[in-house]
Amino acid sequence: MAAPQQQQQAPSQAPAPGPQLTLQAGPGQQPQLQAQAAAQAQAQAAAQAQDFDPVQRYKMLIPQLKESLQNLMKIAAQNLVQNTNIDNGQKSNDGLVQRFDKSLEEFYALCDQLELCLRLAYECLSQSFDSTKHSPNLVPTATKPDAVQTESLPYTQYLSMIKSQISCAKDIHNALLECSNKITGKIPAQGGP
Repeated sequence: MAAPQQQQQAPSQAPAPGPQLTLQAGPGQQPQLQAQAAAQAQAQAAAQAQDFDPVQRYKMLIPQLKESLQNLMKIAAQNLVQNTNIDNGQKSNDGLVQRFDKSLEEFYALCDQLELCLRLAYECLSQSFDSTKHSPNLVPTATKPDAVQTESLPYTQYLSMIKSQISCAKDIHNALLECSNKITGKIPAQGGP
């Protein structure tokens, strides 16, 4: 009886050829899949970085703008030649001439994108200048007390600067709240009788 049981177990213990091939192919493909996923993640990160950086986006759009301008001029020349031939009574052999207005629209769309990139870059630069203007000095770090930082503020002066900024922000908030209440006609609640 032991022999029939061994015979029944033998087929179940032997791996089938199909699953064994997929298992052997799986680990070989796994590094390729991981590499592809990593490449896709890097591409997405690079695209997101370009979307957020107006200078990179500007540099990316300039060649497209040049190509669009060349295409626009080529289509304008083709249309001019075709219209001249029609005006002179000659039959035009160019049956399909691209539409000038579509290419002009594409050119203007790229110009608008470039303008937005430049405005965003200007705003970023302006914000950077403002941040250095309103908080030009750093607080010395506790990790390097020996290092001399000539442009740093003592902590007490830094606290007073932050308190004045908070006070200014509260004043602005209250002024905006008062203005919005005047516009909507709401009377602010008075505190107590």
